[in-house]
Amino acid sequence: MIIGKPAPFVSTFVDAVDEVIREHNSGRGMSVIQRTWLAFCVTAVLVTNSICWARFERASLGTDSLAALSWMFRHSKMPWDELLVASVRVILRHYGLTCGSLVIDDTDNPRSKSSKALAHLYKLRDKERGGSVWGQSLVFLVLVTPKISIPVGFTFYQPAPELSAWYKKEKAGIHLTRDIL
Repeated sequence: MIIGKPAPFVSTFVDAVDEVIREHNSGRGMSVIQRTWLAFCVTAVLVTNSICWARFERASLGTDSLAALSWMFRHSKMPWDELLVASVRVILRHYGLTCGSLVIDDTDNPRSKSSKALAHLYKLRDKERGGSVWGQSLVFLVLVTPKISIPVGFTFYQPAPELSAWYKKEKAGIHLTRDIL
C-alpha cells in the first residue's frame, strides 16, 4: 500500500494528543512538522505492520527518505516522555473510562549469542531447554478496565550487579555445603 498522506483518523488522534500535551505543559506542545511526522510514522506502522525506516520510505514511494525520517526521530525535540501519557489520556477520554486496575506484565525476549551490543542484555534462564540464553526482559504496566486493556508504561528490566554477585556467592556457598556433606 502507498502512503500519500497520513490517515485522517491518525491525524485527528495526533492532534488530540498534542492538545493534551499542551494542557499539561503550559501551552508547549508539538510543532506542525512534528505532528505531521508523527502522524506519517503511525500511519506507516499501520500500513507496513513494522517499525522500519526503509519500509516507511518504500511505502511513501520515496517522498519521505530514510535519512530524513531517521534524522527527525533522533534530532527533533519531540516530547517523547509525554507522548505515551497523553495518548493514554486521549483514549481514556474517548471511551469515557474512569476506573481500572494497573497490572504488571513481563516477558523475556531471547536474543542470539552474537547480539551483545543490544541494550539491557543479560543471561536469562531458558525454561524450555534448561541452561541460559542472552536476552532482554520487558516489563509493561497495563491498565485493565471493563472495556479495554492498554499499556500505559514500559521499561527494560536488568538485574542489579550487586544482586547478581550475591546470587553467585550464595550459589557457591550451596555447592560448598554439598561437598562437605
